[in-house]
Amino acid sequence: LNAKGIRYLDVGTSGGIWGLERGYCMMIGGDRDAADHLDPIFAALAPGRGTIPATPGRQGRDPRVEQGYMYCGPAGSGHFVKMVHNGIEYGLMQAFAEGFDILRNVNTPAVPENRRYKLDLADVAELWRRGSVVSSWLLDLSAIALAEDADLREFSGHVEDSGEGRWTIQAAIEQAVPAEVLSAALYTRFRSRQDHTFAEKILSAMRKQFGGHQEPPKG
Repeated sequence: LNAKGIRYLDVGTSGGIWGLERGYCMMIGGDRDAADHLDPIFAALAPGRGTIPATPGRQGRDPRVEQGYMYCGPAGSGHFVKMVHNGIEYGLMQAFAEGFDILRNVNTPAVPENRRYKLDLADVAELWRRGSVVSSWLLDLSAIALAEDADLREFSGHVEDSGEGRWTIQAAIEQAVPAEVLSAALYTRFRSRQDHTFAEKILSAMRKQFGGHQEPPKG
């Protein structure tokens, strides 16, 4: 492409179906001059600083990062950063899924009667959104899904993966970097296609909320 005068950028983009409203987080790789040339477009698509305060100690660094987009380096670097972003996303989602599954199952015969609690998962999710260390957008989306139906009856728990988690694990193996949490989260998605729990329903609900991902039709 370069020989023909065509400059190509890879732009890993996060924001899902909410990006039009919230703005898109963009991770850019390729020719630096081309990225600078397109800067007005990236600035228009990015979320901007909004109400998020600047991180202390960032003086003198690229201010565009605080706007929600970043030039990561040469070709491929933008998609590499986005790939690892999605691997982390798998792990975060899995942690919430397992936590809510534990909360739900504390009121089952497997637990001694004097230690059972009938917890409202929608209310717990809403509570954690406010001042909690685990408050996050993924938790916000979980709260929406649980408020609509705390049993998540719309979902079977069959969780697909779009490939980035696999590629992240492959990169970790190549670099000899332990990635136990990310690997376990990916393997859980594989297992979900044979054996579903409430945790997998939470995963499906989050994927639908942020990306519009639908479970495959029931066979």
